[in-house]
Amino acid sequence: MIYKQVPRPVTHCGLVINAGARDEISSLGESGAAHFIEHTLFKGTQKRKAFHILNRLDSVGGEFNAYTSKEDTWIYAAFSEQHLERAVELISDITFQATFPDKEILKERDVILDELHAVLDSPADAIFDEFEERLFAGHSLGGNILGTKESVSSMNREVLKGFVQRHYQTEQMVFSAVGATPWKKVHRLCEKYFGSLSAGTAKLNRQPVVALPQFDVREAKDIHQVHHVMGTVTRGSDHADRLGLALLANHLGGPTMNNRLSLNVRERHGMAYNIECAYSPYSDVGTFSIYFGTDQRLHARAEKLVLKELKDLRNNRLGVRQLHDIKQQVVGHIALSQDSGNSIMTGLGKSYLLYDRVESLESVFASIDAISADDVLRLANEVLVPEKLSHLVYLSR
Repeated sequence: MIYKQVPRPVTHCGLVINAGARDEISSLGESGAAHFIEHTLFKGTQKRKAFHILNRLDSVGGEFNAYTSKEDTWIYAAFSEQHLERAVELISDITFQATFPDKEILKERDVILDELHAVLDSPADAIFDEFEERLFAGHSLGGNILGTKESVSSMNREVLKGFVQRHYQTEQMVFSAVGATPWKKVHRLCEKYFGSLSAGTAKLNRQPVVALPQFDVREAKDIHQVHHVMGTVTRGSDHADRLGLALLANHLGGPTMNNRLSLNVRERHGMAYNIECAYSPYSDVGTFSIYFGTDQRLHARAEKLVLKELKDLRNNRLGVRQLHDIKQQVVGHIALSQDSGNSIMTGLGKSYLLYDRVESLESVFASIDAISADDVLRLANEVLVPEKLSHLVYLSR
């Protein structure tokens, strides 16, 4: 477990499990199983029915939820500090004592199918899933977290229990918490509700990613707007370049109005409402992608403008003042994230789970400060090369 004591009235805690969609074995019918399990953990345990699980924290004004990614699953809660024991006990109960009732599995199938249909009905969401499916074709990282219509429709208790038995082992879990409770009490509660659990060995299904040829796929669909994603595979969160890649993505198309793509494509030329760049790291590999949506008649010009920005970054080294301002922006975003107890809790838990350590903010800021203009130029010439960029485009008919 890992804990950070902070003077705040709200406590955040969660259990992170090192198992996600990447660990599913499709030949066993597991596509979407990690996400399906996340739903059905709340549907009954050996001592609680679904209503009692949902009501346990809701009744005291708390929040209780879970989510699944391609590499991990989180079960987490937020509540007034005095209800910490209630939350720890509940998380332990649904994680290790879930019964996966057949009736609830049948009901949840329809809920998840509806969730899957909602994504498919939103091209701005669906295009990212298809892009990674093509980028990691033949690899488990390419699978949709929600699974497929076929796999969800055939999901059963045996499949879910099999995945849980392989992956829900304490050696691949970390309990993380942020709040005002004294450390000794947090430790005592974790010992009480997790200490007697047996430590089994998890069996991760993680194969190395093999580089695939670049692709350019353009599909006509019954939509009003063109959606375009371009990108490539790059380094993961285990690599020293991760902060440099995050800085490059932020400068090119981060969550601000003054990024290069927004200023040029949106503000100067008015060709896109949504335009963004993202570096998305997994444990051993990552993706660097650019997305924009635009009108059919503007698409070709917008694409040229984006490619021109990429060329400029490959050819021109950032100036001293420009690099300083970009670093300050990234540092500011990280500092703002520390205002969220949930962000702190998930950051601590994931870092401790993957690397058995936690970097201090000072260390992270120092690493950002050490990034040079040559580093940014090198990374731009590694990930923003036209010959490496794959394209997926949804065209309007």
